[in-house]
Amino acid sequence: MNHDLTEGNVTANLVKFTLPILGSMVFQQLYNIADSLVAGKFIGESALAAVGNSYEITLIFIAFAIGANMGAGILVSQYFGAKRIGDMKSAISTSYIVVFFLALLLVIFGLFFSDSLLLLINTPPEIHQESATYLDIYIYGLFFLFFYNLATGIFSAMGDSRTPFLFLMASSLSNIFVDILFVTLFSMGVDGVAWATFLCQGCSSIIANIVLFRRLRGIRSKEKGVIFSFSMTKKFISLAIPSIMQQCFISFGNIILQARINSFGPSVIAGYSAAIKLNNMVVTSLLTFANGISSFAAQNLGAGKYDRIRESMKAGIKISWLVSLPIVILFEFFTGFFLFFFLDDPASTAYGVGMDFLKIVAPFYFIVSVKDVSDAVLRGSGAMLPFLVSTFADLFLRVFLSFLFSSFLGVIGIWLSWPIGWTIGMTISLLFYFRGKWKSGVVLT
Repeated sequence: MNHDLTEGNVTANLVKFTLPILGSMVFQQLYNIADSLVAGKFIGESALAAVGNSYEITLIFIAFAIGANMGAGILVSQYFGAKRIGDMKSAISTSYIVVFFLALLLVIFGLFFSDSLLLLINTPPEIHQESATYLDIYIYGLFFLFFYNLATGIFSAMGDSRTPFLFLMASSLSNIFVDILFVTLFSMGVDGVAWATFLCQGCSSIIANIVLFRRLRGIRSKEKGVIFSFSMTKKFISLAIPSIMQQCFISFGNIILQARINSFGPSVIAGYSAAIKLNNMVVTSLLTFANGISSFAAQNLGAGKYDRIRESMKAGIKISWLVSLPIVILFEFFTGFFLFFFLDDPASTAYGVGMDFLKIVAPFYFIVSVKDVSDAVLRGSGAMLPFLVSTFADLFLRVFLSFLFSSFLGVIGIWLSWPIGWTIGMTISLLFYFRGKWKSGVVLT
């Protein structure tokens, strides 16, 4: 159901709107967690390392999908908040056309260069073939990935976070079942893990888009929107490119980090693969929660209600800290329990690696959550350059410091770069927010 976020209590609206978004991302992360869990438990440590190794490259494609989601979501939110329904529908149809060609280009790129990307990150020979198999099948499903993300972004832009949550919950739980079925009953190995994700994500994408277009047909407006607009394309690109760049910076940074981690051998790769899945579930969930604040800020910017945007910043930090607190406690004191879902031997090198990583980074989830909320207000208002600067500073420091610290601290030095990068990025983002840069980010014309 569509919901106007420009009216009512700010905190209550945010809780009602963002909690399903947070839940959606938890289930979205279950796709990759399920792949690693089944690979590690039912196939072996090398399969877990292969899936985790390929995952860092899939984040490049996910970066483009999330960037498109954000670009379309912000544009649709502002038009929806301003009650310009004809323009909103033009923005939606234009976004679909642009995203189709973007996905097509990435499928072609991926199929031709996936093997080169695996070589670029120093993939060990013993897991190269399994990594390539997983990655190729993942690329076949990129259209599903892109159109699902676009649909969920539009649902959220219109104030409906519940519908995509329900679709994704059903799809993610199905993915776990199909993963186990393909690997255990049909003995498909890493191929089975990849095809399970392909099938379940494809179903959720198709259903989400069918429901979205039925919903849009029911929204009437006096003005008639055009199917494709060059002016809308420019607006979409101006919002999507910084978001894509942000996600790509993160992805390429992770690839560089993965290459450095790969130099420590398969056991370290496996331990990191297990721990980073748990970390990414939390960090990406906090980011997705913040994306809900972007939609909230965009709708209120379209309605000219700046005070509600300030209130959303304060409320967003409180909510994200409440979410982070139990996670930090669990990861600090029960780390081994969570790693056991992926790895069998608590005495192994991989187990120790995963323990060290989570214990170092988990306390700083409070820091990254503040950065995400502040970035969300900047992004939702269309102030994309400040948002991009804070992200790039965080990433640059993490990559630079990981190589510097690991040269004399070993793999622990890589883990220490995370908290420092997050802290600097948060500081920069807050400086832009308090200087009021978000007020000058209006994109509506």
